[in-house]
Amino acid sequence: MKPWIKRIVLGFAGITLVVGGLTACGVSRYHGTGSMSEADATAWRAKQIERVADRLDLDAAQKAKLAALGEMMALQRKALRGNADNPRAEFQALIAGPKFDRTAAQNLVQQKTDAIRAGSPQVIAAMGDFYDSLRPEQQQKVRDFMQKQKRFRRM
Repeated sequence: MKPWIKRIVLGFAGITLVVGGLTACGVSRYHGTGSMSEADATAWRAKQIERVADRLDLDAAQKAKLAALGEMMALQRKALRGNADNPRAEFQALIAGPKFDRTAAQNLVQQKTDAIRAGSPQVIAAMGDFYDSLRPEQQQKVRDFMQKQKRFRRM
C-alpha cells in the first residue's frame, strides 16, 4: 500500500474514532441529546450502583469498591470530553472552512488519546480491585451478564 493511501486511511480512522467518541459522550438515551448535569449524573451513578449491588448481593466493602470504580469512570469520561461544552461544535469547526482542518483534527485526536492514556491506569486498577473483591459466584454472574448483553458481544 502506498504511503499516502495509508495516511488517508489512518487519518479517516482517527477522525471516525473522534467523532464516535464525541457522539457517545454527547448523547444520553435518558436525556435526549444534551448532557446530564453533575447532580443528575451523580444520582444516576448512585442508582446504578444500588442496582448492581442488589443483583450481585454485594457487601459494604464491595459496594465501596464499585462506587470507586464508578467515580473513576466518571472522571475518565469527563477528561475524555475535555472542556468542550458542545463536542459537536468542536468537530464542526474542523469542516467549517473550505478545507478540512487537519492540524486541528490531529490535535483533537491527540488530546483524546492523551486523556485515555492518563486515566486508564486508575480505571483499570479500580476495575481490578472491584472484580477481585467479588466471590466466585458473583464473578460468574458478571460473566453471565456480559455474555447475555448484545452490546458486550459487539466489542
